[in-house]
Amino acid sequence: MTHAGLPFDDIRALVRMMPGPDEEALATVAEREATLIKAPGSLGNLETLAAWAAGWQGRAMPSTHRPLVAMFAASHAIAGRMAAADAAMTTRRLVEAYAAGGGAINQVCAAYDFGLKVFDLALDLPTPDFTGADALDEAGCAATMAFGMECIAGGADLLCVAALGQGGSVSAAAIACALHGGEAGDWVAPGDDGAAALVSAALAHHRGRLADPLEVLRRLGGRDIAAVAGAILAGRLQRIPVILDGYATAAAAAVLHALDSSALDHCVAGHAAGPAHAALLARLGLQPLLRLDIASPEGVGASLACGILKAAIACHNDMATRQQAGWLADA
Repeated sequence: MTHAGLPFDDIRALVRMMPGPDEEALATVAEREATLIKAPGSLGNLETLAAWAAGWQGRAMPSTHRPLVAMFAASHAIAGRMAAADAAMTTRRLVEAYAAGGGAINQVCAAYDFGLKVFDLALDLPTPDFTGADALDEAGCAATMAFGMECIAGGADLLCVAALGQGGSVSAAAIACALHGGEAGDWVAPGDDGAAALVSAALAHHRGRLADPLEVLRRLGGRDIAAVAGAILAGRLQRIPVILDGYATAAAAAVLHALDSSALDHCVAGHAAGPAHAALLARLGLQPLLRLDIASPEGVGASLACGILKAAIACHNDMATRQQAGWLADA
């Protein structure tokens, strides 16, 4: 990232540089689909997904050789207002379990042969309680976004992103409410009055300073959410299709969407983890691929959806054509 003026200026410059889909690849995909041994449209959304991936990768035959799941783990001081347990330690134990291969996400990645990277974003240093302070300063938020962008430095052709951290759902709710309005209770789990009170307190404390989406991110987000926003942006800049995981991931995406309404065109939503998450996805124009009632924020929903995308691409790339199968042109 270059440095010009304030740290967020670099982020805004990158947003302005975002490429669109490759129209030539999309046209070639449509031509190939018409030749395959199936009725047009008979594979439904699998056809749409394959074309979407091809357009963003810029390949008529999209690749699925290096799918990557990137999980960003951080701690939020706000979690201490929600539970008696040591939130940072709880998250650290999860990260250690993933490192040992014992998490649900490990099993899903092994089943589908996906790469998995788990990033520890200063777990022992929680971001401040955003009901009375800024979660991050501008330089720290921009640097964390830049760190998130580096998750694909080793190469990937599909990217699943997830945010992990106790308190991340309250941060997501506060971001959603700041960006899209409504009552605090609209953006938390039904009946969770405690979380709604925290969101209300946060919005009251930051009132008048939330017009800029990046200010919303730094004041109400955390390192996990900021890093996910960077990863999503990097996927766009490098033409890598992205699958979003849970509520905090959607909140990160919402910040980019607020900066540019086309910023998530290279993204699909893996699943919806409850009414608030579903409502935010609807505001972003995204329909979840799966509805499995997965509440875990560890990337399982996005990874399972990536399995579907991988299958969709395989059908597009490897299904026989009518000519190969010896079918008549009008069969």
